[in-house]
Amino acid sequence: MKLFYLLLSSSLFLAACGGGGSGSPATDAANASASPQSAAGTNAAAGTNAANATTSANAKALTHGTMQCGSPTTSSATSSTNLVSADTPTAQSGRIFASGATFPLAFTTNAPAADTLTWSVTDQVGNVAASGHLHVTAGAVTTTLSCTSTLAGYFAVSAKLDTAGGQLPSAGTRPTGLATFGVLPNLSGIVPTVTYAHQDQHRFGMQGEDGNTSVLSSLGISTIYDHREMSTMEPNGPNTFNPSTSKVDPFFTTGNVMRMVRLDGIPAWASPTNAFEDEAQLPTDLTYYQNYMSRLGTESNTIRTTYFPNQSANYYQLTWEPDAQWKGTDSQFVQLYQAVYQGVHSTDPHAVVMGPTDTAPAGTANHLKTLVSLGFAQYIDGVTTHGYYDVNGTSPSYVPERLATDPANASNSLIGQMRALRSEMAADYKPGMKLFSTELGISYDNGTSYGPNYPNGNILYAQGAVVARSHLIILGEGADQTWIFYGADFPGLTGYGTFFDLADAQGQYGAQNISPKPAAMSVAAMTRILDGTNTLGPVNGTPSGVYAYAFQQLNNGAVITALWTHNNNVWSASSGYSSTYSVGYSLAVDAPGTSGTVTVLDEMGNPTTMSYSNGRVSLSLTESPIYVVSKNASVASSNSTLPKGYVPS
Repeated sequence: MKLFYLLLSSSLFLAACGGGGSGSPATDAANASASPQSAAGTNAAAGTNAANATTSANAKALTHGTMQCGSPTTSSATSSTNLVSADTPTAQSGRIFASGATFPLAFTTNAPAADTLTWSVTDQVGNVAASGHLHVTAGAVTTTLSCTSTLAGYFAVSAKLDTAGGQLPSAGTRPTGLATFGVLPNLSGIVPTVTYAHQDQHRFGMQGEDGNTSVLSSLGISTIYDHREMSTMEPNGPNTFNPSTSKVDPFFTTGNVMRMVRLDGIPAWASPTNAFEDEAQLPTDLTYYQNYMSRLGTESNTIRTTYFPNQSANYYQLTWEPDAQWKGTDSQFVQLYQAVYQGVHSTDPHAVVMGPTDTAPAGTANHLKTLVSLGFAQYIDGVTTHGYYDVNGTSPSYVPERLATDPANASNSLIGQMRALRSEMAADYKPGMKLFSTELGISYDNGTSYGPNYPNGNILYAQGAVVARSHLIILGEGADQTWIFYGADFPGLTGYGTFFDLADAQGQYGAQNISPKPAAMSVAAMTRILDGTNTLGPVNGTPSGVYAYAFQQLNNGAVITALWTHNNNVWSASSGYSSTYSVGYSLAVDAPGTSGTVTVLDEMGNPTTMSYSNGRVSLSLTESPIYVVSKNASVASSNSTLPKGYVPS
C-alpha cells in the first residue's frame, strides 16, 4: 500500500515540476439500425460526397434530448495509411460542447474506390445517439457534418467503410475504434441558480488541468493548487522570495478559479539531505522556515483581497501523504506544523492551515488521533485527506462500496473510513473545522496498460460510474470539498485520467490535445448538480446495496438526492461491469399523503419528470448514480443523518 502511494506521490511531484499540470460501443457501431434521413442533396455518382444522418429513437437513452448531424461539407485531405479517421476538430480544449451548440464531426477517408462510410455515435453504455452513411469518393477526403445535441454526456464516434473496412485508429492513450467528445447538460430551470455568500462555498477541486480555463470551466472546477512551496519560490537560496514583488500566475488574476496554497517542498539548500525534500523531514532551520511562511502569508493575504475579495479564507495544505514518506518523529511533525501555523497566521488574518493529508481517510483519522496528545490540534485549522480507500488500489474492480455490505469489514469501506475521520475530528479537534479531500482518482484495473485494444467501452463506463460514486460518498459523508484526480492520462500509473491524451501513447503531464472519457462527463454533471449545496447526509433506512445521500442548496434552496445501487456479484473484470443490473427503491420526497412531480437527472445530467404519490417517488437504481431534485427540505432532513461534526456553510 505505501509503495503504491509513494509512487503516486512521486508522479504528482513530477507533474508539479513539469507544468500544466471504448471498445464495445465502437465494435457494434456499424450495426446501428435506424432509418437514415437524407441530409444532403448532392449526387454521389457525380463524384461529390453525400451524407445521410439520423437520430436514433432509442427510448431508453434518448427520451431526454436529441443529437442531429447533417449539412455535410467536403474538402481534400492528406493521404494516410488509415482508411478512416474521425474527430470533432475545434479550438476548444477538451472536445466538450455546450448543450445545443453547433459542433463539427469530421470523417477523413482514404478509400481505394468509391465507397460508403457507415458511422455511429453512442453513449457510455452503447446506446445509439446518432448514425448515418456517407458516400465517399476514392482518395483522401474529409467530410464534415454540422451537429447539435441537447442530449448530454459522453459520446464515442465509430466508423468503417462498407467495402474497404477499416476502423478509427488509436491516438495516444485512446484505443482503436473510437473518437470521443462530450456535451454538457443544460440544467437551466431544473437545478435552481445558487447565490454564494462566499466564493469558497464551492465544493469541487481538481489536479491535472492547472490553468486550462476551458476544461476547468467545462468540468465545473472551482479550486486548483497554487504551488507556493519553498522549493518553488526559493529554489536557489534564502531570502529570494519577496512578497511585494512576487508574481501571481495570470490564470488566478481572473478570480474565477481559487487557489489552494500548496506548501510541501523544501529546496536542497534548506534540506538536511542536501537534496529536495517533499516535506519528509524538518528543514535545517525551522526559524527561517517560519519566517518564509510569514512572508507567504503576506503574499496570500494580498492575493485574496485583490483577486478573491469574496473568498472568506486562504487555505494552506502543508504535508502530502506523510504516512508514505514522513521520516521524522511525531514530535518533529508537530514542530513542522507549529512553524507553518505561526508563520502564516502572523501575517494572514484569514489563514486556514490544513493537513495532514494522509493517503486514505482512515489513515488520516488514525494520524490525527496519534498526534492529538502532542498538541497537534493547536496548529491546524482544517483537515485534508486523500481518498484512496482500498489497499488494492482504486479501480473498477475495487469500488468504494465493495466492503460496505460486509459487517466485519464495513468500517474499511470509503463510507466507514469517512465516518471514522469525521468522528475523530469531532472528538479531538476544533469544532466546525472544514474537511477537504484533495485527491481521489479511479485508475484502470491493476496490471493493465495503455494500448490499441485497451480499455474497452465497458471499462470506461465502469470508471465513469465509480468516479462519480466515490466523490458523492466523500461529500455525502461530510467533506466540504472533494478534488478530482486527474486531468488527462499520465505515464507510470495507468488510466487515472478523466481524459485521453491523444498525443502520447503513455500519456504526458500538461497534455493539451485531449478528449473526454465518461468519467469527465460524469464529473461535469455532478458539479453542475451539487455545487452550491450543503450536505444533509446519508438517507436513513436504505436497504443493503442501496446508497443515497441528500444535499440542499445554499439559502434553503432545493433538495438534491444522489442515489445508486451496487452489487459485487454483477461487477467484475472477468464477467463485466453491469450497466443493466437494477433494484427498485422508493424515496421520500414530500409529506405523506401528497402527490406531485420531481425531476430525476441521470449520471450525465439528462432530465426526466417523474410523478410521486403519498410523498414517495419510485425509482429504478443502477450502478450509475442518479439525482432527484425536490423541494421539501424538512422531509429530506428528517430522513437523513447529518455527518458528525459537519457544519453547513
